[in-house]
Amino acid sequence: MSALPNSSVFKEVLSANRQYSSNFGDKSKLTIPPARQFAILTCMDARLDPAQYAGLAEGDAHVIRNAGGRASDDAIRSLIISHKLLGTKEWFVIHHTDCGMALFTDQIIRDLLAKSLKTATVDENGWRNIQEEGGSDEARFIPFLTFTNLEDSVTEDVKRIKAHPLVPKDIPVYGFVYDVRSGQLIEVKEATEIGIG
Repeated sequence: MSALPNSSVFKEVLSANRQYSSNFGDKSKLTIPPARQFAILTCMDARLDPAQYAGLAEGDAHVIRNAGGRASDDAIRSLIISHKLLGTKEWFVIHHTDCGMALFTDQIIRDLLAKSLKTATVDENGWRNIQEEGGSDEARFIPFLTFTNLEDSVTEDVKRIKAHPLVPKDIPVYGFVYDVRSGQLIEVKEATEIGIG
């Protein structure tokens, strides 16, 4: 049997979980379908806390997260399951200001990964690898779904979700941008108009 990792983060997570589970209370009685019957598709950015900005308690809603909060095939798969099997009736697409997905292109990340799998860095000259060894060309098969305009990316994602043949036409899909400086949700009217039309 191998020894447990010596990472401080590993220990902190397990300690926090012990504290959380000791006060778990009635949460074991939460149902699988979300109580408020809606889902949020949003970014994985650590500055975003959907429970806080959308007023969620555990069991209230589905929260689907990925880099950029994009309507990828897998995100749409999750939304379809969320509705078809678990009863959600409304969906929110929420991107955010100062998103890292606007700081590079698919080609930039593909070129970086082709030369190294280690973490890259960025400076006034752009992105670069610190080490150049052990890369892979597999990135050429991945759509990273980067973008240059935040509101356009929200609108594009709402449009893609609404046009999907497995998404019922009567599900409203709302488009928003979360402002990381103020905590406010700002509606992207064009996206919501498409999403409720």
